Amino acid sequence: MEPVRTLSQMVNRLRLSNKRCRVAVVCPNDPHTEYVIIRSLREEIAEYLLVTDVDHVDISNSLYAASPDFVRVYTAPSPDDAAALAVELVRSGEADVLMKGLINTDNLLRAVLHKERGLLPAGGVLSHVAVAQIPLYHKLLFFSDAAVIPKPTLDQFRAMIMNDIKICNRLGMEEPRVALIHCSEKVNAKFPHTICYTELKKEASEGKMGKVYVDGPMDAKTACDAHSGEIKGMSSPVIGNADVMIFPNIESGNTFYKTLSLFGDANMAGMLTGTIAPVVVPSRSDSGNSKYYSLVLACLAGK
Repeated sequence: MEPVRTLSQMVNRLRLSNKRCRVAVVCPNDPHTEYVIIRSLREEIAEYLLVTDVDHVDISNSLYAASPDFVRVYTAPSPDDAAALAVELVRSGEADVLMKGLINTDNLLRAVLHKERGLLPAGGVLSHVAVAQIPLYHKLLFFSDAAVIPKPTLDQFRAMIMNDIKICNRLGMEEPRVALIHCSEKVNAKFPHTICYTELKKEASEGKMGKVYVDGPMDAKTACDAHSGEIKGMSSPVIGNADVMIFPNIESGNTFYKTLSLFGDANMAGMLTGTIAPVVVPSRSDSGNSKYYSLVLACLAGK
């Protein structure tokens, strides 16, 4: 399988599957979510279970009327009840992907993380993966965690990497190259994440993570620019050719995400991982295109 290198190739890969992804959407009441639903219905890549509160059911009914064969509408007394119902539709196997519409992320996550009726397995680690198509980089760049884990522990770093590897594999990358990001290439006890990086590299070299290259610490430029590595006398399959970047904390990951989208002219997508099914939780500021590509990513990851 050829690796997917652009977001448009990602869409084409989903189309070639010839099977619509079943998506449960919580409160599909905002223009960007409506755009995603209409576009994906037109492109025949998804069908929908729209779960809305009673005050906004007219919007969902209009989407049903436009495409009755591929849209079902469910109503609930409140947004929180809608979130719980949508999660149950995923748990029961009626939907493959959960997507956030016009509901607060905290409210949706309460349903996702419910101990008895949620989507996170016992002992699982919820994390976030973003993917960027950057004009000056030669392939898609995945990175974690820009949205969920404030300051990862060793176990959380390991789970993030394994979640991201799984998605890369689904997109045809047989041996993903993972860069462990820091402000320099030196391990320093003042920065505990660099100690974690040493253990993660050891585990990867011993084959405990499967077919993957893991290297670091290194800065973001070295991860994506081979010349930077040459100047520093560094050499590995990861340097200048990273598929995945793992950030030391949510501040750095989130800043990277927002900087790429604002100043780097990057097209972005993202989703939650670690759950029994992919969860799309776009930011309020994300564009319609970003939300669309996030859905496509989740549909591919869930296959």
